[in-house]
Amino acid sequence: MTPCISLFPSFPLLGVGVQTVTRFALACLSIFAIAGCDRRANSTGAQQISTISGTSVPARAPDALALAGAVPTFARFIERTAHCGVHFTYRNDEQAGNFAILESLGGGAALLDYDRDGHLDLFIAGGGFYSPPAQVRGFSPALYRNLVGWEFQDITEMAAVDRAKYYSHAVAAGDCDNDGFPDAIVTGYGGVMFFHNQGDGTFVEAAESARLLDELWSSSAAWGDFDRDGDLDLYIAHYVDWSFRKHPFCKGPRPELRDVCPPRKFEALPHVLYINEGDGTFRDASVSAGLRTDGKGLGVVAADVDLDGNVDIYVSNDTVPNFLYRNTGSGHFVEAGLQSGTGLNDVGTPDGSMGTDVGDFNGDGLPDIWVVNFERESFALYRNEGDFMFQHISQSTGVTALGATYVGWGTVFLDFDRDGDEDIFVSSGHVVRYPTNAPLKQQPLLLQNEGGLRIINVSAGAGAYFAEEHMGRGVALGDIDDDGDLDLVIVHTNDPVSLLSNESPNDHHWIALRLIGTRSSRDPIGAFVRIYADSGMLLRQVKGGGSYASTGDLRIFAGLGSVAHVQRVEIHWPSGREQILTVIPVDRCLTVIEPPE
Repeated sequence: MTPCISLFPSFPLLGVGVQTVTRFALACLSIFAIAGCDRRANSTGAQQISTISGTSVPARAPDALALAGAVPTFARFIERTAHCGVHFTYRNDEQAGNFAILESLGGGAALLDYDRDGHLDLFIAGGGFYSPPAQVRGFSPALYRNLVGWEFQDITEMAAVDRAKYYSHAVAAGDCDNDGFPDAIVTGYGGVMFFHNQGDGTFVEAAESARLLDELWSSSAAWGDFDRDGDLDLYIAHYVDWSFRKHPFCKGPRPELRDVCPPRKFEALPHVLYINEGDGTFRDASVSAGLRTDGKGLGVVAADVDLDGNVDIYVSNDTVPNFLYRNTGSGHFVEAGLQSGTGLNDVGTPDGSMGTDVGDFNGDGLPDIWVVNFERESFALYRNEGDFMFQHISQSTGVTALGATYVGWGTVFLDFDRDGDEDIFVSSGHVVRYPTNAPLKQQPLLLQNEGGLRIINVSAGAGAYFAEEHMGRGVALGDIDDDGDLDLVIVHTNDPVSLLSNESPNDHHWIALRLIGTRSSRDPIGAFVRIYADSGMLLRQVKGGGSYASTGDLRIFAGLGSVAHVQRVEIHWPSGREQILTVIPVDRCLTVIEPPE
């Protein structure tokens, strides 16, 4: 990959079309660390930014696959796990024979640059086990340092993350104190662990001192600056009220066989919103923020759904309506799942929803919502119609034609072929021991976007991993090898984690942006970018959470197809600041610092 270019902030000069770098911009180099996308970035000089005025380029689907029925781009993902040094398995202790619903959730992972060397490291949840007579215990998470070239080093003990207080599920990574070093929340049964990054290669588990005293069964979590005060807050999704005291016997396919009970057997747990106080502690603001108390949450994504500058929250719930929280400003929310059309399926009933993501599927400049569901249910694609209204379009786009045998979990929008529109990956696997309608282990899905009109399943030709069945759960997305395309980390239950390198052959161009907030939180969750190229406008966004129980690369990636010219890039920061970049090199990762007032 070509070295990452660090861009100085640009500053508006009244009546001047071309902006210059001021002394303050130079001072930013000493105040804000500019971590490149490549270790070689230190040898690359910073490029000056200019701005332009003029009319906007109309939004339209990129040219590469604009016509339905286009020949799909050849997809190829190669599994690198066996020789990369990552040897880790998430375990749920189903062999204990308890048939607990706790075992069905599985776990996830986070891609994060924990040591700020410019490369994505890997943090994986550990799961747990039972201790007689009826105690729930945890396995330690794992941390692997990226040594470059698909080589990783296990530094779990060295980094002091070998803690196992709870049976764990998700890893939510984010820089909550704006010191440049990402921290991590690990959710689970009985509480959460908060691994505060010390900046010296180690973490301290600080949930108690940070007042993150969440004792309910938590599944996924998402960071986001929900009150717009410049630091990251935290949404934690809770699942159901299960314990060994509330552990009914549920029949399997034959009366003598026991199986895992469905979520309808249990009451929902209230979710929680923690507001960052800016002093290393958090405050429970669930009531004042307007959260509901009846969700069985599995997936959560934080993003600016209506592009108004406030970070909204979408929660995928299991067998009850999904939540879409519209942020009205200052951290107060109005739940609009039913009114917006994103709470139910196309026949007006709730699905068993797991993973979720936000992306501009049809290239119209509005964020759409994607949700994967249980067997006998179609996955859901909700098209953003504007004014916080959505249309369920799974039928017309070919999503329903995938069939209803999949139990989807981790899922992400990714432009795997760099043609400009966002494709989709889904990991799948069942939740019961004796399924009758679908396999226990299931094949993953790679769904190619045909110009925002339809999807086609290109899994069959995407590599050996896609030809096999897995007990898939969390998925983390990111450019692990810094070559300009998006790779995958998939966590399985009771099988080793998989790392897939994207080797899809094409000569398409691309651009990547690493945004660093100053007035906004350093990880500017909710920042959205409009990229104007000759083929049209592309919308991309920095998101918190998403997929299932996982955290992906916070850099923004956009494929450009055959286009090698970007006219301008508009960055809308969560602080309300807008920034315009011109003279943009392609096939590069650019680091951009938010300008001051």
